[in-house]
Amino acid sequence: MYELELAAAADVDEIAALLQANAADRGGSLTGNFTREVVARMSLNGMPVIVARREGQLVGVLFSAAKGGAEEPPSIRAMWRAWSGSPSAYAYGPVCIAETERGRGLLPQLYAALRRRLPNREAVLFIRRDNLGSIRAHQRLGMRETAQFSLNGDHFAVYSDDAAVAAGEGGETGRIDFLPESRDKQ
Repeated sequence: MYELELAAAADVDEIAALLQANAADRGGSLTGNFTREVVARMSLNGMPVIVARREGQLVGVLFSAAKGGAEEPPSIRAMWRAWSGSPSAYAYGPVCIAETERGRGLLPQLYAALRRRLPNREAVLFIRRDNLGSIRAHQRLGMRETAQFSLNGDHFAVYSDDAAVAAGEGGETGRIDFLPESRDKQ
């Protein structure tokens, strides 16, 4: 039903349109500002970005990013401060699935495709506390809450798919509040 592949430069406009349609300022749940330029940088960062198509149309995307990247937005930096993860951990997300495809099993397929490309590495992500659908979906993938943080008045849960390994390698469950000077610009 879905065709999954690594994102290419030619996918940037479609990815940006999907992310923008699901941004918080349009009633969606994504945290960040996903201009074409931001999406291009995120898509071509050297880490896998998985896209899903149905009947030729882009209907889902899952990003990954290395820990400590030069252009990490405040939300990602806050996530790493709240939960450092294992030494080889990577930032999972954002993940975005077209509204027409939600509840059809696409998230587990995107996640499995990413795990095949990053085996034995811990995925760490954050989810806004009021995004219950995403929280439940990631819990069904076996991810567990490891920490929490607040940023600019928003509250987030940090999830990991390898919490037991990360806890043994320096990550500690906790709560951290950050009040940076400006809103998340990503």
